[in-house]
Amino acid sequence: MGPGILFASTAIGVSHLVQSTRAGAEFGFSLIIFVIAANVFKYPFFEYGSRYANATNESLIDGYSRIGRPMLWLYFLITIGSMFFVSAAVGAVTSGFLQNLFGIGDWGLWATAGLFSFCLLLLLIGSYKALDSLIKIVGIVLLLSTVLAFVLALVQGPANEITPVPFKELIYGNSLLFVIALMGWMPTAVDLSTWISLWTEERIRQTGYKPTLKQSIAEFNLGYIISSVLALFFVVLGAYMLYGSGKDLPAGAGSFAHEVVGLFTGFIGDWSYLIIAASAFSIMFGTCIAVFDGYGRSLERSVELLFLKERSTERSFVYKAALAVVVIGAFCIIAFFGKHMTKLVDLATTISFLIAPVIAFVNFRLVTAKHVPKEAQPGTFMRILSWAGIIFLTGFALVYVVV
Repeated sequence: MGPGILFASTAIGVSHLVQSTRAGAEFGFSLIIFVIAANVFKYPFFEYGSRYANATNESLIDGYSRIGRPMLWLYFLITIGSMFFVSAAVGAVTSGFLQNLFGIGDWGLWATAGLFSFCLLLLLIGSYKALDSLIKIVGIVLLLSTVLAFVLALVQGPANEITPVPFKELIYGNSLLFVIALMGWMPTAVDLSTWISLWTEERIRQTGYKPTLKQSIAEFNLGYIISSVLALFFVVLGAYMLYGSGKDLPAGAGSFAHEVVGLFTGFIGDWSYLIIAASAFSIMFGTCIAVFDGYGRSLERSVELLFLKERSTERSFVYKAALAVVVIGAFCIIAFFGKHMTKLVDLATTISFLIAPVIAFVNFRLVTAKHVPKEAQPGTFMRILSWAGIIFLTGFALVYVVV
């Protein structure tokens, strides 16, 4: 086990702690249908990352190069265009929970700089092995604390009456913009599917064990199911704790983190504050490291295929340079826009949703290509779901552009 758990950690971060909680707080249960739809219709394109890597012994990025250099360049430019905003959004939220946990809210950018430096150092020294081990520990802690909070919330009931929001209001103006942003990272951005294939490759190299295709997909499915179910938990928690209260979640990272942790402890009890604060920071810390590593690896492989003749070894100069670029770029974004954390998150998630149809179509084309063994290609149901997902993602992207 490894790549699927890493995926779950990457997903159970901003999309859950921030976006799902906001969805419940502002709209009650009305956006649950969009959360479920995003998880269902995006599923094939994430699964294909694990499927393709296991069947071909190469990453999706290598597959993009098979289609042609224009596609590889397109992916490279998409990565460059989104990585700073995505990393900054994740980093800002992580820094907020760090400041809340240790009571260093007045440290601001210094706390973020320290956090980013530590993440960079950890990846340069330990790389995948450290990342894999860390994620499994913090994932269990967050899973248990979230389930506990969810059960206690159900027992105590909602703080206020939860009424359905009319559908017309959900697909109009600012409400629709939030729905798009919510689905953009639900469970996460589609272009991050390449990371699953890279992590699958690395896991095989690290352990020397090549799982069967069925084992790889089953391991990925476990992580995907966990992240999907927890997304619903956070929507319910947001609805039970905040809907109808007239309170708005703060836009600043530190104050947002304090408010979210306070909501949880309000249901569980003050004694749990440290546990919840540590759990929330832990999962965001894992997400932050996974995002830095994912962008580092994807940039490394893209540069190798575009500009170099041979594949580099682990922790190559290209990987190190890519990590440094991502970390520094994300820090600069936070320095300029850090006070508007929720807007930064909405921007990053919206960018991810708009580029999703392109990546989805290419991933589907790859796993049905001739060089993929017939027995490893998706069956009829997955093909139908893939086309439905492509239509779903394209349709909402066009609606967003029109609005």
